[in-house]
Amino acid sequence: MPQQQQHYLVITALGTDRPGIVNTITRHVSGCGCNIEDSRLAMLGEEFTLIMLLSGSWNAITLIESTLPLQGVDLDLLIVMKRTVASEQKETPTTVWVKVEVEDSPHLIERFTDLFDSHHMNIAELVSKTQPAQGEHPPRLYIQITAHGSSDRPVGEIEDTFHQLCTELNAQGSISVVNHPQN
Repeated sequence: MPQQQQHYLVITALGTDRPGIVNTITRHVSGCGCNIEDSRLAMLGEEFTLIMLLSGSWNAITLIESTLPLQGVDLDLLIVMKRTVASEQKETPTTVWVKVEVEDSPHLIERFTDLFDSHHMNIAELVSKTQPAQGEHPPRLYIQITAHGSSDRPVGEIEDTFHQLCTELNAQGSISVVNHPQN
C-alpha cells in the first residue's frame, strides 16, 4: 500500500499561561491524527506562545484547521495557522553561534542581526532575555543567535566583525564558527 502524501501546517497559539494549556493543545493535535514535527514555546510576560510544525494526511490537517480555532476560543487563545511544505535540507556550509551579554539599551539586537545580514547569513534562531536592574546594576541583555550561510567569505571576517561590535558596545561575547564539509 503506497504511503499517503504528507501535508504540513504551521500553527501559533498565543494566550495567558496557565497549567495544562500546552498539554490540551498537544492532545488535540494528536487526537486529530497530526504529528508534531518541530515546536517552540516561549514565555513572554504573562503570555505564552507555542509554535508548531505539524504533519499529517490531508484529512488530519483539514481536521485540525477546522477544530483548533474553536478550541482556541474556549481556551481564550489567539490561533494563527498557515499551510506549508516540507523544507528541503539546504546546504549550510557555515554555521555560526554567538552569545552576548551587554548592558541593555535600544537597538542592540538590531546591531547583531545586522551583523549577520551584512555577512549574508540566515538567522535560524534568536533568543533574547533582559535581566531587570538589580540594585546599582543596570538591566542586562542576553542574546543567543544561530545563523547559517555560505562559505564564500573568510570565516575570520565575521569573527573579527563580531569582536569589533562587542568592543564597541562594551559587551561580553563569544562566537563559534563551524564549516561543514561539502560533498
